Amino acid sequence: MYIGNIAQASGLPAKTIRNDEEIGPIKPLRGANGYRAFRESHLHRLAFLARARSLGFSIEDCRALLSLYEDRGRASADVKHLPHDHIGRIEWKIIELKPVHRSLSDLVMRCHGDANPGCPIPDNLAGTGS
Repeated sequence: MYIGNIAQASGLPAKTIRNDEEIGPIKPLRGANGYRAFRESHLHRLAFLARARSLGFSIEDCRALLSLYEDRGRASADVKHLPHDHIGRIEWKIIELKPVHRSLSDLVMRCHGDANPGCPIPDNLAGTGS
């Protein structure tokens, strides 16, 4: 398969696939013409990486998870460790975002959202409002 075929089959943009090749998780063969030649196994790896990214894993975590996935002799404790740590980072982000959510919600509620120019949102962002 060429990059257009694998992009369509995986649902990933060709740019993402090229990036995955550049950072290491995917290494397609190269023909004499320089074109990338992907195998079915590449499609499975791309689908795995896409799913891991959709769950917010970093590129480094994606590499580690893919390596663990392909290592059939791994311990499940090794697999569990990465997602467990990732959950902790997500929980911390939620805690950090709650005050931001409250502030933005308050500003939106205080703005009338009508044809009049008065609105606390731009004033607050400019640092001139409360």
